[in-house]
Amino acid sequence: MLKGKKIVLGITGSIAAYKACLIIRGLVKAGAEVQVVITPAGKEFITPITLSALTHKPVISEFFAQRDGTWNSHVDLGLWADAMLIAPCTAATLGKMANGIADNMLITTYLSMKAPVFIAPAMDLDMYQHPSTQQNMERLQSFGNHIIEPQSGFLASGLEGKGRMEEPEEIVKYLDDYFEQKDLTGKKIMITAGPTYEKIDPVRFIGNYSSGKMGFALAEECRRRGAEVTLIAGPVSQSCSKAIHRIDVESCEEMYQAATREFTDSQAAILCAAVADFRPDTQAAQKIKRGKDDLVIRLQPTHDIAAALGQMKQHGQVLVGFALETNDEQNNAHKKLEKKNLDFIVLNSLQNDGTCFQSDNNQISIITHDSQHDYEKKPKTAVARDIVDELSKRL
Repeated sequence: MLKGKKIVLGITGSIAAYKACLIIRGLVKAGAEVQVVITPAGKEFITPITLSALTHKPVISEFFAQRDGTWNSHVDLGLWADAMLIAPCTAATLGKMANGIADNMLITTYLSMKAPVFIAPAMDLDMYQHPSTQQNMERLQSFGNHIIEPQSGFLASGLEGKGRMEEPEEIVKYLDDYFEQKDLTGKKIMITAGPTYEKIDPVRFIGNYSSGKMGFALAEECRRRGAEVTLIAGPVSQSCSKAIHRIDVESCEEMYQAATREFTDSQAAILCAAVADFRPDTQAAQKIKRGKDDLVIRLQPTHDIAAALGQMKQHGQVLVGFALETNDEQNNAHKKLEKKNLDFIVLNSLQNDGTCFQSDNNQISIITHDSQHDYEKKPKTAVARDIVDELSKRL
């Protein structure tokens, strides 16, 4: 699907810059036309001669290539391209992009870009984990940019951890998949994400560890593939593209009201939220002070949102559930699938280390009424593609 596509490849000052050659080769082999824009620091790691030989185009780095009044137009590049890919993208460039600091040709091209932008970060693990880097990436995602998650592995510093740029062939595949899959165009999809908080008093609540990362990844994947997405989010710190209609809620009651309202004119719903099953029977109007050691909190069941939507479901609507289990996983998931009138259910287990709550990774099984497909552990963005692939078959 990359044949004939015009790609601006931005290269920044990272040791991973040498991998840009393999990205160019993959794009050109797929039939794309590539124009490289490189930062001054990037040229310290790889030469423009090498890049020009691979793209058959002069490499653009400076605003003014000559002293004769000619200049490189970032505006023209923004209109020319079908996509912009920045790989590798350093922490410094992430920060400049997130804050509109247009001090080099790459950033001005980015700010002028009319086409989708894909960002493949590359840096040491501490830089990647720093709150400022994470905040910059979240902000860029909220602008509609696509983050190609780095991988964990051996880094140039000699350390091991997350920050290694995704492999070139996977980056090329990511772009190819983007142009290929617009299979949800015209579909309205509702997604729930994150936890719910059930108040005990004004300062305490019953909740869980859900970060919302899986639900937000599903929302972005559906949006990428052309769907009109409504995301009902519990109290999380995640951000999403402005193209996604986001409804923020706190309690199960609020999520239930929003979900039952939005589901009526949706073609599908993915219930990824970790909704609290119980809430306090009463909520104290004031903070409960320390007193007796045997404080008792009476609980009552909350709404079963999946069951309610299963009863509402009309012909042609698709309902997807999640099952997070700690034991007897397959049996419990099958029971939930049947009881709540789901079309398929996504099973994940706390037995799988480094997945589920707070993690960037997940390991799932997709269970239907007559089959089960087990997947390997992978980033939640990739897991989202697997789940949406299954949803797309049914739409």
